[in-house]
Amino acid sequence: MSRDQLVNDWVAQRFPEQSVSLAPASADASFRRYFRLTWPDGSTRILMDAPPDKEDCKPFIHVAGLLAKAKLAAPRVLDQDLDQGFLVLTDLGRIGYLDALNADLSLADTLMRPVLDTLVQWQLSSTAATLPPYDGTLLRRELDLFPEWYVGRHLGIELADEDKVMLDRTFKFLINSALGQPKVFVHRDFMPRNLMVVESEETLTPGIIDFQDAVYGPITYDVVSLFRDAFISWEEEQEIDWVVRYWEKARAAGLPVREDFGVFWREYELMGLQRHLKVLGIFCRLNYRDGKEKYIEDLPRFINYARKTASRYLQLKPLQNLFDRLEGNTEQIGYRYK
Repeated sequence: MSRDQLVNDWVAQRFPEQSVSLAPASADASFRRYFRLTWPDGSTRILMDAPPDKEDCKPFIHVAGLLAKAKLAAPRVLDQDLDQGFLVLTDLGRIGYLDALNADLSLADTLMRPVLDTLVQWQLSSTAATLPPYDGTLLRRELDLFPEWYVGRHLGIELADEDKVMLDRTFKFLINSALGQPKVFVHRDFMPRNLMVVESEETLTPGIIDFQDAVYGPITYDVVSLFRDAFISWEEEQEIDWVVRYWEKARAAGLPVREDFGVFWREYELMGLQRHLKVLGIFCRLNYRDGKEKYIEDLPRFINYARKTASRYLQLKPLQNLFDRLEGNTEQIGYRYK
């Protein structure tokens, strides 16, 4: 039986004689899919389809509980069938932050400022040993995606030994910076695409989705994910304004951010570079392994992020030089075509 048929049969069996309609709601970079269930009275729910041989629903359920405990807007789990990989969730609506921003950038400040309060509230709810640690092993595994999938598979280049040594030294520098930061709950993909516009009578509340990979780790990670995003970029003046506002709110709330904003900004940038090198690898893997071609279009955005950060720190000058060669004459010394 096809997965599509299984979805339809499961809905029919779970909601017999209720005339529930089923329509695609969204898909993400994993094997999960989302459908909107609509009843005749107009009420809706979201069905998550997560094939159990490819996805584990338990982390999603766990983090959904943490978000509910923190009193944040996020899908609540109403029903579950873990054997077949189905969850029924509350519906946060149809308007995502990314769509809203792309439709009208003049709303950026109005939309983004409430997210700062949401992020602070999420981080304030942090407790150790509740989520997996964002440790050195995981950080390194993510960074290794860059030479494997971006340099090796996408560019078709085999790095010379001296470049491998340089990357190893650079990766250790980034990992040490990350591990030296204060730790909080980390969504791990906290960006406009994973935020929903949830409107009440009085306020605009950001809804949080796609949170199943949450960990306990560096306090700057979600901040830099938000403002150095995969699908939309900001002028640096606007970025700094929002980051300063977050930092001020975090300090006022008692979160363990650095007292010196300059120190915080440096950690923020280095954390962002770790993420951007990882994403360059992930987006290439999505294309070549999983057949999801659209992600390749956003590689230049991440190269720009990475180059800008590398140009600002002496320890990262060799990485900047590598990007110069990767983007220029690929026959220069240091690597060769496979």
